[in-house]
Amino acid sequence: MSDSPTLAFFRPDDERAEEATRLLASLGADPLSDPMLEVQATGKQPRDDADYTILTSKTGVDLLDNSVVLGGELCAIGETTAELLAEAGYDVGIVPETYTSSGLVERLEDEVDGARVEIARSDHGSPVLLDGLEAAGAYIHETILYRLVRPEGSGISTERAAAGRLDGVLFSSSLTVEHFIEAADERGIRDDALAGLDDAVVGVIGAPTKATAEAFGIEVDVVPDDADFEQLARAVLDELE
Repeated sequence: MSDSPTLAFFRPDDERAEEATRLLASLGADPLSDPMLEVQATGKQPRDDADYTILTSKTGVDLLDNSVVLGGELCAIGETTAELLAEAGYDVGIVPETYTSSGLVERLEDEVDGARVEIARSDHGSPVLLDGLEAAGAYIHETILYRLVRPEGSGISTERAAAGRLDGVLFSSSLTVEHFIEAADERGIRDDALAGLDDAVVGVIGAPTKATAEAFGIEVDVVPDDADFEQLARAVLDELE
């Protein structure tokens, strides 16, 4: 690649966007930050009487009260979430080999029959986790720690896509795909933005995000083996070479 490719990403406008910008720049890309998610804390905390407690994200860990007790065996989806829990003083017992809801279901399904499982996450968590564990015989309680909304004014990436000025996009959740489409609709450029994505390399994290993208008519080019942003970025850049 003679010129630095422009890659759009949609992480919240906090240290995650800063980290992504640094990472993409270090990999030789031109980062375009277009935050499609804003965290609104609910003030709720997980119950403490579960046999298993599941945290699914770094954001969820950040919102835990310092004094909260997490009941039973503590499970984390992903090493980053597990590391943050450990730094906060919690003993993480289970991290699935595959950092997805389905990966955790596969890890737990043979041992949760009759168990109480507390799931603490966002209001847009995948139903795969609840449905899979319930099917395995678990009694589920879900605590919504935070809501995810689209920030006002987001959508510069849709304009760039419509103008044919994006080389790649990094969708890190189904909700970022949905909010991208909403932002394009607001501007009246949905068809042009989708056409622009056809000419770009579209990378997504995980099968659920891929399914969401394809439901909107977006052709997905890259899905990394693990639900990891750096792997996603590297895979999209490899595809562009």
